[in-house]
Amino acid sequence: MARLMGQVGPYVQLRPLGGGREWDCPPDGVRRATDAERISAATAYVNARSRGEVP
Repeated sequence: MARLMGQVGPYVQLRPLGGGREWDCPPDGVRRATDAERISAATAYVNARSRGEVP
């Protein structure tokens, strides 16, 4: 799962939710996350942060 950061030319730029390097992706290769996917990603991020794995 990634966060949409913007668009450059024919591609959208994505970044991992926990931070990291952006990458380019064709717009037809992305979709909105489901509610369950967003909850799962948020929980994983909070758990990683509590373990000190995420700044």
